[in-house]
Amino acid sequence: MTDEFCKRCVTFIEMNAYLRYIQLWTSRMEVTLMAKRFAVILAAGQGTRMKSKIYKVLHPVAGRPMVMHVIKQLESLQLDELITVVGHGSETVKERIGHSTKFVTQEEQLGTGHAVIQAEDLLKNKAGTTLVVCGDTPLITAKTYKELLQHHEQTGAKATILSAKAPDPTGYGRIIRDDHDEVERIVEHKDANETEKLVDEINTGTYCFDNVALFEALQNVSNDNAQGEYYLPDVIEILRNASEKVSAHVTNDFSETIGINDRIALAEAEQIMKRRILEKHMHNGVTIIDPANTYIGPDVMIGQDTVIYPGTMISGETKIGTDNTIGPHTDITNCTIGNHLTINRSVVRESYLQDYAEIGPFANIRPESDVGKHVKVGQFVEVKKATIGEHSKIPHLSYIGDAELGENVNVGCGTITVNYDGKNKHLTTIEDDAFIGCNSNLVAPVTVKEGAYVAAGSTITTNVPKDSLGIARSRQTNKEGYARKLKKRKD
Repeated sequence: MTDEFCKRCVTFIEMNAYLRYIQLWTSRMEVTLMAKRFAVILAAGQGTRMKSKIYKVLHPVAGRPMVMHVIKQLESLQLDELITVVGHGSETVKERIGHSTKFVTQEEQLGTGHAVIQAEDLLKNKAGTTLVVCGDTPLITAKTYKELLQHHEQTGAKATILSAKAPDPTGYGRIIRDDHDEVERIVEHKDANETEKLVDEINTGTYCFDNVALFEALQNVSNDNAQGEYYLPDVIEILRNASEKVSAHVTNDFSETIGINDRIALAEAEQIMKRRILEKHMHNGVTIIDPANTYIGPDVMIGQDTVIYPGTMISGETKIGTDNTIGPHTDITNCTIGNHLTINRSVVRESYLQDYAEIGPFANIRPESDVGKHVKVGQFVEVKKATIGEHSKIPHLSYIGDAELGENVNVGCGTITVNYDGKNKHLTTIEDDAFIGCNSNLVAPVTVKEGAYVAAGSTITTNVPKDSLGIARSRQTNKEGYARKLKKRKD
């Protein structure tokens, strides 16, 4: 054979090897892409250490039940199936969670392994990967879950533990690795020897499993222990004894992994979540003057160059536009707020505030109110279920409830829309360019027509026509010398 022929043979062999590699790689990618992913949330515990009538997983963190934080993060993974194991207060928990997940019930709390078994009818014999997470770990992010899943699937492990390096590992189960850095076992703190207690890599209680292997191993978990319970970590040992690969993925942020078992941990989680939310907004161009004294809920959206002053609380599904000044000491819940507004020392709930409005100080905007552009709602003004047209002003000390105000309306100090007759609420309508004098009572149902005036101190019970003046007050009578007579009586 000539050298040229040999070279061609070698090239042909290398090409075939390369093609086989590509086919193998493509096959693995297809398996990975086609592999189904499931998640089981353990949320059956009552949480006796919380000392509360509220079921543990429903305790709020940043205004949202802690289990809902877990569900929100898992939902972004586009799982094929999401199952929540409920127990204590199952109906209440189901009601709060809604339709975000399927439910199974653990009638008796016999351990974490027993809890996972409750999902067997929904998951058994399904090929894929199952995440098992705790409903009391609201700080773990979708990013961490994704990294855990990727590590598990890339290593081909039957089980992967989410681990972390703990500043103080006391009380945690330790991840013990062998000479090849493979996971050998999990040792609980109480069972660890002095050398094992020095290990700072801990078990967070979150796992990835090959789904079929998980439910096969669960059949062999025993409750032969002091608590008489079936523990999920025993699956790790069962798989290791069967010579299956067990891995651990170390998360970079230990604070994500804390479980909430008492009020102290709840407060710690609140602070971590609060800081995470505030930092997200600051990274997005929002100025927060004093993060330590500012509270923003997880579903709030805020536009660039809005400034938040201390003592402000913004919660619910509030949406705030750009270039606003909010606070100090302002409470906003479930509102839609436009651009270039000022809201100072006020309460605003379930309402719509349009561009360039000026609210406060000490205003109370109650639900179902619509405040138009360039509107002023000043100090000690209460607005309820009212629509206020552009450029209208309610500067101070008024109650505007169940009302429709047009554009360029001026409402004088002390005006009240008398909306309630003891049984029903009635509507007050004030049309464009109307002027309401101070200390007026508008007894609904009543309309002040376009361009009309209401004299100060009037109690209006019938409609005021267009461009008219409504006066409804007693005529003044002066009694000459009467004050002098009163003084003599006192003497």
